[in-house]
Amino acid sequence: MIRAAHLLAAGALALAGAIASHPGAGQAAQAASAAEATAVNDGAVRTGIPRDLAEFGFFADAPGQVPAARVVPYRLNTPLYSDGADKLRFLYLPEGARMTAAGDGLPEIPVGAALIKTFAFGEGEGRRLIETRVLLHRADGWLALPYLWNEDQTEARLALAGARIDLVTPRGEAISYRVPNKNQCKECHGLSGEVVPIGPKARNLAHEWLADIAGRGLIDRVPDGADALPRWEDRGAAGVAEAARAYLDVNCAHCHRPGAMASNSGLDLRWEQHDPKALGVMKRPVAAGRGSAGLLFSVVPGKPQESILLHRMASAEPGVAMPELGKATVDPEGVRAVERWIAGLAP
Repeated sequence: MIRAAHLLAAGALALAGAIASHPGAGQAAQAASAAEATAVNDGAVRTGIPRDLAEFGFFADAPGQVPAARVVPYRLNTPLYSDGADKLRFLYLPEGARMTAAGDGLPEIPVGAALIKTFAFGEGEGRRLIETRVLLHRADGWLALPYLWNEDQTEARLALAGARIDLVTPRGEAISYRVPNKNQCKECHGLSGEVVPIGPKARNLAHEWLADIAGRGLIDRVPDGADALPRWEDRGAAGVAEAARAYLDVNCAHCHRPGAMASNSGLDLRWEQHDPKALGVMKRPVAAGRGSAGLLFSVVPGKPQESILLHRMASAEPGVAMPELGKATVDPEGVRAVERWIAGLAP
């Protein structure tokens, strides 16, 4: 949390072109100065496939994840579970460009922009950067590229074929972490034949952050419906349904929605979907494989133990576990949130 706050401060200062001058600003001022001295390579964002993450110039200090000028840190209210990885997210907009609000969904992001996300495990001196994924908005569409950090934590190199990394999650589980290959990126980011961003929807972004970037001219206005999903750490104060639906929207709906990879399942788990059958309530699966465990319906109101959706979320077994990509372990907090929602549904 301390690191996130520091990055937010550094990014804000870099963006504003302001360098703090009072004695107490020390570290943030140094970060801001470094950011000002580092310009993003717009040519690398728009064309070619750089072999090294450094060629983009997204960071003034890449191992420290200190963003360059016009690279803005952000967080999602409810994040996608990735085996407990700490995710450091950034948005880059080139000079003179701005986003356009589009309801509570994904803002219209201009060509030349980039979304950057670094996956890390560990805290403090023990933190280890694993991979940085970039989404580049080019004239012919979005391009997703994965970059793998080296053992010395000094640089990240293009990993088109993906990779496997042995590590231990924050819950102490030893796993073989998968860095997706270039094609696997499309499995989550594919929609109607195109690659699209799936994270920074307005409903999952803080109103305060959106108001800040609107004030800086990086988006035309605060989108309607922004900040609707609860902050995951505050989900206890949100309604049971809101917490569960937010989790399903973020973790499942990029595949389980019309036009996406798993659209043939007939499930539509998006936040804006309100049809019980589309959400899986008393809906029979389209195939009765071992993933269903002999259960008959995706969601059985009042009976989470008889619901295929929860059965698959609670499994780490390949071929059964959902989501299929992006994690190797069960998220017990997500399982509990969805279990409570199903248990509270009226039969």
